[in-house]
Amino acid sequence: MPESGVKKNPYSVFKIPEFTHFIIGRCLYIMGIRMTGTVIGWWIYLLTNSKLALGFVGLSEVIPALSLALYAGHHIDVNEKRKLLLRCILAYTVCIFLLIILSTNYSHNTLNQWTIAALICTVIGLTGAIRAFSGPTFSALISQIVPKEDLPSAASISSATWLIASIFGHASAGFLIAFIGINNSFFVVLFLVAGGYFFLSKLSVKPVFVTVKSKTWQSVKEGLSYVFKTKEILGALSLDLFAVLFGGAVALVPVFAKDILNIGPIGFGWLNAATDIGSIMTVTFLTIRPLRSNQGRIFFYAVAGFGICIILFAISKVFWLSFAALLISGCMDGVSVIVRSTILQLKTPDELRGRVMSVNSMFINSSNELGQFESGVAAKLMGTVTSVVFGGCMTLAVVVFTWFKAPSLRKMEY
Repeated sequence: MPESGVKKNPYSVFKIPEFTHFIIGRCLYIMGIRMTGTVIGWWIYLLTNSKLALGFVGLSEVIPALSLALYAGHHIDVNEKRKLLLRCILAYTVCIFLLIILSTNYSHNTLNQWTIAALICTVIGLTGAIRAFSGPTFSALISQIVPKEDLPSAASISSATWLIASIFGHASAGFLIAFIGINNSFFVVLFLVAGGYFFLSKLSVKPVFVTVKSKTWQSVKEGLSYVFKTKEILGALSLDLFAVLFGGAVALVPVFAKDILNIGPIGFGWLNAATDIGSIMTVTFLTIRPLRSNQGRIFFYAVAGFGICIILFAISKVFWLSFAALLISGCMDGVSVIVRSTILQLKTPDELRGRVMSVNSMFINSSNELGQFESGVAAKLMGTVTSVVFGGCMTLAVVVFTWFKAPSLRKMEY
């Protein structure tokens, strides 16, 4: 994309009050749900001491998320997005109340650890269903808040917001577990989610662009068809999907923290946050100094670098080296986030945003949970370190395969 004569301030989009409310609300909400994921990972491993149980946490979320994703996209496009998002947040609040009850001393004294673990997975399944609607709705709302010329900046800032929230959610969860316990940590989550609801409720009612309601399946096919015929979108989503599926080591961080590095809950929180810290560093830099050319080629290099970092993390026995490996992997992932989110915002028509963002959710967001399940099963079969090394190697193999099979993505510029 050629540069104009005058460089626009990438943060001028904050002059739009609704965008400011959107960003603050999203930050608080995402911080809460990412904190929940971190607390549950530590909680489940304490309850069961099972790597496979960590994998089933991811599977319990991804099944409803994937099952509902395509319908969710149709539902988002034919309904008012602000109201839908607020309903999702209220439903998530109910799930937090259930986790508060399960984490009480009464529940732990009344139920055995595997029953509690099964109930936790049930609640996580409910949050997966909620996420099928809330995630794409957040993405689809951006274009209805800012003008099209501000979309690249808004997309980068929104991605940075997600990563900032994820960092604080991950890192603070470790401290909260250590100092106030699991049950009280969920009360902090409840406060954050309520704050997110407050700011997002300040958004105005948004127009619905799909005025003629086609049949649900026909509507779903329109979204899928658009993704599969738009090669830049399909290529970016596919590469990210397999990289995260095979290369994600997040599910096993509790195992590395507790059994290999022996760093306790505080170190666990920082190790969990390392990837996101690296991502926000990159996203912040690229928001100020955007990529001007060769975005596709840089995208490939970044995913390959991510795979190498995952291998290094697997073989490390020293906390600072493990932290550095995950930090750099986050830097590589930040490039991927910027390129992919910008393509999606620029190339998706308004009337298809809900459906396309839902397909994006299926490819990208659900790959985290599928990767979590894959990591848990692989660790059970191959051992913790070997399974993560294998995942990093598979990521590199996917990059090489896609490099030759998707030349249009490699040559892509915007």
